[in-house]
Amino acid sequence: MHSLLAPSLAGFAFGLSLIVAIGAQNAFVLRQGIAGRHVLTVVSVCAVSDLVLITAGVAGAGLIVDAAPGVLQFAYWGGALFLVSYGILSARRAVRPKAMTLGDDVDPTHLGAAVVTALALTWLNPHVYLDTVVLLGSVAATYDTARVWFGVGAAAASVVWFAALGYGARLLRPAFSRPSAWRVLDGAIAMFMLALGIGLAVKATTS
Repeated sequence: MHSLLAPSLAGFAFGLSLIVAIGAQNAFVLRQGIAGRHVLTVVSVCAVSDLVLITAGVAGAGLIVDAAPGVLQFAYWGGALFLVSYGILSARRAVRPKAMTLGDDVDPTHLGAAVVTALALTWLNPHVYLDTVVLLGSVAATYDTARVWFGVGAAAASVVWFAALGYGARLLRPAFSRPSAWRVLDGAIAMFMLALGIGLAVKATTS
């Protein structure tokens, strides 16, 4: 048991170190959590996507990514286009903010849009392939036969983080009962998304 605990804890710590950094995906989960919209679905999509990527990395798919630069090139351009578009939408929300109402908690609409956004922010992010598949996969390989348990630890970190971010965000909801708070949040998200999108476009042209 102790021989399996060490790689699992190492995977958990390494997984958190990769996922906790501020990113487009985390910003989206945070906003959904504050608004109370489709939190379980968004958290599940992000966590399951991470599980698939972690499994691929542990299985050695990083070698394929290294050998196929066209995959990352597509991700750079696709991610740039999506992030810039999402940034523009966030900027529009910042210009015309709305206070959160009880109706937002049970809003049945736009579930599909939330799922598509969560998927796009995950799978169109080239850093996901570099970090989760290539880097994590390389580190997992150093654990030889215990690399599966390293992957289990990393997967657990992903589930814990997204659940904590999505459901913990509700603690901020009282502050977001005013339109001005949403203006600040969406304005910050807009600048963040646009900066990331432009950064990816620059990398796509130079890589």
